[in-house]
Amino acid sequence: MPIDAAGALGAAPRVREIAWDHKDVQLYHLGIGAGRPATDPGELRYTLESRLHVLPSFATVAGGGAPGVIRTLSVPGVDVDLAHVLHGGQRLRLHRPVPVRGRATAAARVVAAYDKGTAAVLVLRTEVTDADGPLWTDEAEVYVRGEGGWGGERGSSGRPSPPPAEPADHVVERVLREDQALLYRLSGDWNPLHADPEFAARAGFERPVLHGLCSYGATLKTVVDTLLDGDVTRVRAYRTRFAGVVYPGETLRVRMWRPAGAERYGAKGGGAGEAGEAGEAGEAGEAGEVRVAVSAVERDDAPVLADTVVRYG
Repeated sequence: MPIDAAGALGAAPRVREIAWDHKDVQLYHLGIGAGRPATDPGELRYTLESRLHVLPSFATVAGGGAPGVIRTLSVPGVDVDLAHVLHGGQRLRLHRPVPVRGRATAAARVVAAYDKGTAAVLVLRTEVTDADGPLWTDEAEVYVRGEGGWGGERGSSGRPSPPPAEPADHVVERVLREDQALLYRLSGDWNPLHADPEFAARAGFERPVLHGLCSYGATLKTVVDTLLDGDVTRVRAYRTRFAGVVYPGETLRVRMWRPAGAERYGAKGGGAGEAGEAGEAGEAGEAGEVRVAVSAVERDDAPVLADTVVRYG
């Protein structure tokens, strides 16, 4: 049966209470590859509780539980086989720096459903608020094979844009651990695709693949450490499209382009699926932008992350 788009879009937000502390933050940082070299002062900002700063992408796992791409499957009108589900993209907007420990309310709902004919794309938006107000907004774009065909809006083409033609301003290579997925899944994403060879084969992969959100976090850390002096509080927003898989043990090549000058954040319009970026210039003020492309070195620079942008202040 095709997805019941009307039912999914019309469902009330699902609200849950979340909490986290320094142990959750440290485990997440280790899961995306922080802590090498272990005594490097820059790495200790991610691993030592007395110096701890929170990489904003921690928001995707804060509070534990299933990630957005999995929680989407429990929305009314959505009843699909997990083996047919892919994480298409992720967007995050920070209202304030993520604290080392906190309690908050997370309200999630499907804000867009697109009919690709042979597949469906759902966008789950989660608004997180604590006692002091909004903390962050994130969106997970979920691609479901074989679940289109209800005659709904197609949405954008979904084809990743090519990276800039000019040479990157910075290129950094990050070697992933062989057990990177096993470590990252301890932050709450227990999808067997990332650990069970038999399940991975059923999903069409030669072996378990790394979580897309692990590559997402490792890439943001690379940008912060390379271009933002390790200052995690400067990140205002971060978005990407998952263009290909990563296998644990591979090397990520992260290419970064930073345009000259600054631009007004939020100047371009957006809608559902843009994490509310439209009209937030007044909140975020002047900000810069880094464009990023990520590839797998060992597979002839096969694309991993595309259409990737980090906005900073």
